This record gives sequence, C-alpha cells and structure tokens, in this order.
Amino acid sequence: MGKFTFNLPDIGEGIAEAEIVAWHVKVGDRVEEDDKIADVMTDKATVEMESPVSGVIVSVAGGEGEMLAIGAPLVVIETDGEGEEEPAPAPAPKVEAAPVVDAAPQPVASPPPPPPAPVAAEPVAPAPVAQAHAKVLASPAVRARAKELGIALDQIRPAEDGRIRHADLDAFLAYNGAYRAPGGKRSDEQVKVIGMRRRIAENMAASKRNIPHFSYVEECDVTALEDLRAQLNAGHADRPRLTMLPLLIRAFCRCLPDFPMLNARYDDEAGVVTRHGAVHLGMATQTPAGLMVPVIRDAQDKNLWQLAAEIARLAEAARNGSATSAELSGSTITVTSLGPLGGVATTPVINRPEVAIIGPNRIVERPMFVPDGMGGERIAKRKLMNISISCDHRVVDGWDAASFVQAVRKLIETPVLLVAD
Repeated sequence: MGKFTFNLPDIGEGIAEAEIVAWHVKVGDRVEEDDKIADVMTDKATVEMESPVSGVIVSVAGGEGEMLAIGAPLVVIETDGEGEEEPAPAPAPKVEAAPVVDAAPQPVASPPPPPPAPVAAEPVAPAPVAQAHAKVLASPAVRARAKELGIALDQIRPAEDGRIRHADLDAFLAYNGAYRAPGGKRSDEQVKVIGMRRRIAENMAASKRNIPHFSYVEECDVTALEDLRAQLNAGHADRPRLTMLPLLIRAFCRCLPDFPMLNARYDDEAGVVTRHGAVHLGMATQTPAGLMVPVIRDAQDKNLWQLAAEIARLAEAARNGSATSAELSGSTITVTSLGPLGGVATTPVINRPEVAIIGPNRIVERPMFVPDGMGGERIAKRKLMNISISCDHRVVDGWDAASFVQAVRKLIETPVLLVAD
C-alpha cells in the first residue's frame, strides 16, 4: 500500500486560501480516479476537487466552513500499489465560476486506514425501498440534516449533477415554508454560515458599514409600457419573450450618460471615483446557493431582444453554477428586481464598490385622474410601479439621484422614446 497526499492546488486567482464548502467523501471511503472529493470556494468561484488516484481516504483536511491554504494537504489517500507512491500531477479541478491551474500533490506518511468492513460470502439483493434510496446522492452531513428536518431526500430536486447539497435543502425549505417535520412541528436546526452565504453576509455587512446609503422612490405609470411590451411580444413570436426588465434596462442605459456619477465605482482607499462610459449592468439573481450578480456587458449597445436573451442566459448560468468569474465581476451599476414579489418600495443595499443600485418594484393597478382629451380629467385604471434607487452619499447627491429617476420616468411613461433611434 502507498500513501498519496492531494494538496489544494493554486486555482489561478491570486488567492492564498479557499473555503471548504462541501465534502463528498469521509475517512474510510473508497474513491476512484476522477471521483469528486470536495467543493472549495474562492471569492468568485466554487471549485470541484477530484481525486487524481484510486484508493481509500485516510484523512481529510477539516470541516465544512474551514479555510485551507493553497498547497496544504486536502486529503490523504491510501493507494492500491505497494510502497510509497510517487505523486502524479494533479488533474485540473472543475471550476463552476472561474478557470483553475494544476498543482502536483506531495506524498506524506499517514496513519494506517481503518480495517475494511467484512464482506458477505454471497451478495444479497436489496429491498425495493433500499434501491430507490440508493439512487439519491448526498453526503453524510446532508443526509443527517435531512433526517433531523424530517425531509425525505427523494422529495428534493438537486440543482446540479444529481447530488443533493445543503443549498438544495435550503432551497426546499425556502419554497416549502409550511413544511413541518413529522408530528406537525418544525424541529430546531443550526445552519453553519459558509460558502456563498458567508460571502453574501460579509459583502452586505461591508457595504452597510462603509457606505452612507440614501434611498429615493418614485411612482411611475407603466400602463403604456406594458401595452408596448404586449405588442412587441405579439409581433415577434420568433424572438425571446420580453419581460418588463429589458425595457427598464434600456431606459436606464438611455439616461445614465447624463448622470455619469451613478454609473461609477468608488475606490475609497485610494479616494478615486471611476465614472464608466460603458454600462456593465449587474443583475441581482437569486440562486440555490444565495444571491449572485452576473453582469450584462455593454448593456447600452444591446437591443431589447438581445437584453432579454442575455438576462435569461446569465440567470440560468448563475443558478446552475456555470457562470464564469468574468460574468460575475466588473459591474458598474446593479439592478435588483423581485418581479411580482417586489413589494411597494425597496431600499436595496449597494453592491460595493459601485455607488448606486436600482430596484424596480411590483406593478399594481389603481384608479388615477388622467386627461380626458377635452381639457378635463377622468378616472381610469392605470398600472403603477415604484422605482427605488439607493446611492452612496459620499459621491452621489440626492438631486442627482432624483433627477436620474425622473428622466427614467419620462422615458417609461412615453415608451415610444425607448424604441426610437
């Protein structure tokens, strides 16, 4: 038997450490070459680590949520060969959001593995129920947590590759708020804040701690805009279906050149504000792992259908974990929309180091006084939506924020201007 140490490779982002967010193996498990060992997370990417050799896991580096230095041992594997095995170059880990670089592990001595479990003389066919459960892939920690919650794993649809993770349990609970463990009472649980959720917590805390936020909200009549959207969808069935968001993004991009202080990033350490010419629009997207912000590059150059296609593509990439590091960085201003859940008004938190974030809210129908065409007024049912904006008061004045939203309001209440050259 030989010992093989798989060191955490340099994953090509200039980082010194990464966080262990999930283990796919435990001590005593047998792995084959290219089997998944663990998921680790950098600032931008979740990276899948695969075994470069076949053998039995002798030791693992630490628990989920712990930080591990680049080059430190991740796992030690007892291989099937005799003697001390020379390490082969480690395969490139699979990256869900950024490219990575290979790193070769080094062999180290390690305590012997636990004795193998006895093997039955003749294989016994499992019962039908056991066969059904055998198809559900999940780590022991996920299985234990699901058991404590009283959730049958076969009720959960995994977000990727057929393996159920903690994020899938979180998503199940989020969308099944009335779910109760057997007995009608939800049991208490402690969920460690790790991975994407910890990154979100840290970023939001830094944003609120360092940025003096102010918010401004304006009501807009989007009746004509909704009519235009319906007409465009009816007339272009062969193109991506338009939601309200591409129309709003086009309005934002039309107005931002007149308000360059909003399409900006602030380096508070250097005391420099960079006002960007291009609109690289961040799009806050809810995923099973938490909130992510994929970026629509050069949004100002895209037409409505190109925006609709890019919104759909980036949202899907963020949700299934295939978004690249470039697609998750470099935004100059962010839009956050909860669609029909948007509420009457929101006060979104700025996506640091940007200086502004825009939040369209839910469309509601209410009676309003409108011109009757004869110099008077009449009461009519109108579709209304509030637009919220939060800004960094260190570099954006309230007048600028209000003036920008009023310019957007003029465009969306006169939507022919959005499609005019």
